[in-house]
Amino acid sequence: MNTAVIPTEQAPQKVKSYGRLDRQIILILDFGSQYSELIARRIRETQVYSEVLSYRTTAEQLRELDPKGIILSGGPSSVYDNYAPHCDPEIWNLGIPILGVCYGMQLMVNQLGGEVLKADRGEYGKSSLYIDDPTDLLTNVEDGITMWMSHGDSVTKMPPGFELLAHTENTPCAAIADHTKKLYGVQFHPEVVHSLGGQALIRNFVYHICECEPTWTTAAFVEEAIREIRAKVGEKRVLLALSGGVDSSTLAFLMYKAIGDRLTCVFIDQGFMRKLEPERLLKLFKEQFHIPVEYVNARDRFLNALNGVTDPEEKRRRIGHEFIHEFEETSKRLGHFDYLAQGTLYPDVIESAGTNVDPQTGERVAVKIKSHHNVGGLPKDLRFKLVEPLRKLFKDEVRKVGRSIGLPEEIVQRHPFPGPGLAIRIIGEVTAERLNILRDADLIVRQEINQRGLYHDYWQTFAVLLPIKSVGVMGDQRTYAYPIVLRIVQSEDGMTADWARVPYDVLEAISNRIVNEVKGVNRVVYDITSKPPGTIEWE
Repeated sequence: MNTAVIPTEQAPQKVKSYGRLDRQIILILDFGSQYSELIARRIRETQVYSEVLSYRTTAEQLRELDPKGIILSGGPSSVYDNYAPHCDPEIWNLGIPILGVCYGMQLMVNQLGGEVLKADRGEYGKSSLYIDDPTDLLTNVEDGITMWMSHGDSVTKMPPGFELLAHTENTPCAAIADHTKKLYGVQFHPEVVHSLGGQALIRNFVYHICECEPTWTTAAFVEEAIREIRAKVGEKRVLLALSGGVDSSTLAFLMYKAIGDRLTCVFIDQGFMRKLEPERLLKLFKEQFHIPVEYVNARDRFLNALNGVTDPEEKRRRIGHEFIHEFEETSKRLGHFDYLAQGTLYPDVIESAGTNVDPQTGERVAVKIKSHHNVGGLPKDLRFKLVEPLRKLFKDEVRKVGRSIGLPEEIVQRHPFPGPGLAIRIIGEVTAERLNILRDADLIVRQEINQRGLYHDYWQTFAVLLPIKSVGVMGDQRTYAYPIVLRIVQSEDGMTADWARVPYDVLEAISNRIVNEVKGVNRVVYDITSKPPGTIEWE
């Protein structure tokens, strides 16, 4: 099912398709939007496979992949900028249905003879969409429904052959189409949850216009993934980095199902896990799942590696470096291994991709948010070959896969936990004292949320330790201690998130317990920042 992801900062040389389940695929050309992959996720919700490629992918390369449809993403540029990213103009002659979203629509208009100018008044946030043509793309989309706008430019003249589909109060051309050539453009973002009619529009494009069938299923993925693992690994041995989270656990089950005893799971205890989790992990896998796990206590090694380090990217780099070297030492002790299995997911790849300006052309592309230990911290002299069967999946898809192959709900529904663990939930230098403080505070947060039956109401629930101290009063004594930040968010896939409206009595209980039970903390604050503009993790 896998096709190669072409980084947006590199010109594509060759695009491959590896054993895709069928010929049904919708391709998204990325013009620098942080939501390009969210479009892919929305397509997959229709049970049709989708992937993101660079906007530089040529028409010939697209023809070779034979997609059922193409979507042009949004982006930060204006089409009339000197270095605005443009697609191969030959794509308009492929005879493949194309949907342009925001910048993608403006590019379509610009390249096909229309006009795009800076708007007198930009449009950002929720807008009511008034439908002029309720057929085709906008079938069953309610007139006046809310859509999400984010643009400073507008289409002032449609290309020849195009018709108006919809408008808003501030945007005369909010949706347009050339029905004959099956070219469509929308100025809004149907992929975001704020666009209430967005998924209906996407289904119209996928099913009605592109004539796809819903064949991208969990069972089909598992079958194909096992086949690909066996084909790639052959009779070789595989070392797997187990953390106990849904990603690595699903990976372990999938790999064990594919190659059996040729898989060796290794749990490197780097000292950045939450309280009591290492013990629980080992017991679960050995006693309940009967999958052998090699335990390695490397707490001192990792803590020493982070001595004096405050930069989050350097933390990730050093943790990734230590992981690999620890695995290499372990593999030498256990015997020869050719492959290292990692639970890298699509969002990991997304947030680690790209720079904001191409150094050769000056073109603006996707901005790098942060590197992930799975994709950004590996040394160049890595002697293992990587096997990453979950690399194209979103978190919700991984949960479905885990559930389908027998992973218990305790793990399937586990909140995401970063590979670097508590090391990136301690802002600044990581010390043994700070780790102990954060472990105790984090345990209280989880206990209070679990006891009230709220765990599954939230995407992530955790504590962050800030490297500052503030004055407090306890028992008529002056204190000078750390603050703990509570981070509780709701999300569908981790790509976007909103802070959770946690009941005040729950926040009060958490705060009271932390300041009373955790030595070294005298203040608790609540993070009410959404993603964007923030990220879910602080580092």
